[in-house]
Amino acid sequence: MRHTWWSWHAWVAGGLALSLVGAVVLARLELNVLREAFETDARIVHRLLSQRVLQHDAVLATLALLQPASGTTPDAAPEQRLPALYPQMLSVKRLAPGATWGEPALDQAHARSSASHRPELANAELAQGRYRLVMAAPPSGHTLLIDAKAMVPWDDWPMDVATSPVAVWLVHAEQRLVLQPGSPAAATPSEHGWTYVFHKRLAADSQPFDVVAQRHVGWAELPWPGILAWLVLVWAAVLGAVQVQRQRAGRQRAEALLRLDQVARLNTLGELAAGMAHELNQPLTAVLANTQAARRLLAEDPPELEVARNAMHQAAEQARRAADVLGRLRRSIERPDQQRTTKAIDLGAAIDRALYLLEPESTRRQVVITRDTPLGVTAWADPVALDQIIHNLLMNALQALERVPTSERTLRLVTTLHGGEASLQVIDSGPGIAPDDLARLFEPFFSTREGGLGLGLSLSESLAHGMGGRLAAAAHAPRGAAFTLVLPTGPQTA
Repeated sequence: MRHTWWSWHAWVAGGLALSLVGAVVLARLELNVLREAFETDARIVHRLLSQRVLQHDAVLATLALLQPASGTTPDAAPEQRLPALYPQMLSVKRLAPGATWGEPALDQAHARSSASHRPELANAELAQGRYRLVMAAPPSGHTLLIDAKAMVPWDDWPMDVATSPVAVWLVHAEQRLVLQPGSPAAATPSEHGWTYVFHKRLAADSQPFDVVAQRHVGWAELPWPGILAWLVLVWAAVLGAVQVQRQRAGRQRAEALLRLDQVARLNTLGELAAGMAHELNQPLTAVLANTQAARRLLAEDPPELEVARNAMHQAAEQARRAADVLGRLRRSIERPDQQRTTKAIDLGAAIDRALYLLEPESTRRQVVITRDTPLGVTAWADPVALDQIIHNLLMNALQALERVPTSERTLRLVTTLHGGEASLQVIDSGPGIAPDDLARLFEPFFSTREGGLGLGLSLSESLAHGMGGRLAAAAHAPRGAAFTLVLPTGPQTA
């Protein structure tokens, strides 16, 4: 029973561990796929926006090289056609030679551009979605007013702006322009789940904007169908393995019971043959003695009684032959326990073996079994004989418990050491044993159960005596019976 309990719990623990590991692996694989997709899309976004801001630098650099002819008015200059070519360029202005922009931010950016020889950011109004670039080209200069959101190449955008869970912003200082809103969790991720963040500055130094992308993965996005399929597969395998183990345990239990039954049959046959030989040997011996005496008397009578003498001679020969046959029968089926080897056996382990074999019987009868079997209670006995005795006692108790209500079926096993003896008590809450029956309980062929042969307890007592022990029965208050098996703890002197 302990072995079965441990096997079942071991399979359950293994199934739980395998389920957990598989679920974690599947979730981790899915999270890796989502992370890789997020990082790929974020890198594409950064590259597209970097190409656009570099384009702005190139336009300003080209304007610086292409100075308009003298006398050309700003409105008639070629750069005024740029907004038609580049929708993100809201306006292009040219500074007249020797003049100033008249705005501190533009004048300061113009001075920085004169020193760095590259476009400079005049001011960024990302909250309104626009910013200005200034390029100094002495004796004049140019400024671009750019629509930050219009510069996004939506045709090449790697994500669906309306449905993508990824939020994308363009960030400068404390300002932020939302290019893609993403899911609500992406903007304000919770503590439950996983958050991926991409943060990288654009490639143009003149437009020091950071591209920030953020993605939040919640528990609902884990691959639950795959995890569920894995759990079903694991537990189907566990249940299959448990079923196979139960079938194997049942087959082993049946084989063990068959072997025990065969030993019991042999021992019973030995008891019967020994009793039969004992009972028949005396009359056969008397027949033999009488026929021999008759033959001697007839030999002293007149010789005409030859026929009678021959008849007596044949009777004597047949009687001797019958005695020889019975003697050979007894020797051939001599009880095997007389030839077995005894050794030290742990009574708790022997009880485990018997309970394991009788587990289906006790489960079917719904018997509550309690044990008080401490370690170290060792008896000197023959293993097979001891197993047979315990099996007989437990089986008798289970059969007796069938005659009481299910809720009252209890069986208690107690092992103790006292002096040089070890004892095992089998106490049941059955109907008990009548006082008149108690005295005859160990007689061969006496049984209190309908259909019983009355040989189990008789054989068990014989086996116990053969090992130097004893078996006793008594009533147990308030109801039931107690069988006590006492065995020596060491070898006995003949």
